[in-house]
Amino acid sequence: MVDNRLPHEKGFHVSWDQIHRDSRALAWRLDGKGPNDGGWKAVVAITRGGLAPAMIVARELDIRTVDTISVKSYNHQTQTEPVVIKSPDMDVCGDGTGVLVVDDLVDTGKTLEVVRDLMPNAHFATVYAKPKGKPMVDSYITEVSQDTWIFFPWDMALQYVEPYRGKD
Repeated sequence: MVDNRLPHEKGFHVSWDQIHRDSRALAWRLDGKGPNDGGWKAVVAITRGGLAPAMIVARELDIRTVDTISVKSYNHQTQTEPVVIKSPDMDVCGDGTGVLVVDDLVDTGKTLEVVRDLMPNAHFATVYAKPKGKPMVDSYITEVSQDTWIFFPWDMALQYVEPYRGKD
């Protein structure tokens, strides 16, 4: 059988409510697991997708030091070689000990590999994980198939969608 669906029709659509619940679940999984008597000294969000989950994790775990690392690894829906555009404060992060690095998704793991080179002792946590990237992440909530495209709420607008089958 030939699958004539467009890529966006094979997608997994995540609502704001769902990303909030899943990010809180990630925080609960990480609670008490840090090296500093169970605590974490900082959260580093991988921008842009990791910003919302990192904010939620930082709030839930009462982590006040939050920074970002900007890694560009997609050009629209095409994955490219990852490039660090902006690094976090390395005086705070050091080798990553006690630092939570948070992203929305690990796909192939190439982005996390670049960040892990900068902070080898950090704990890498994502909300969603695909099989190829799973070895690069220490904690995650939900595994999705490698061929699934996840549509996050910050990428979407509310609009009418035709039913999959039929018109009435």
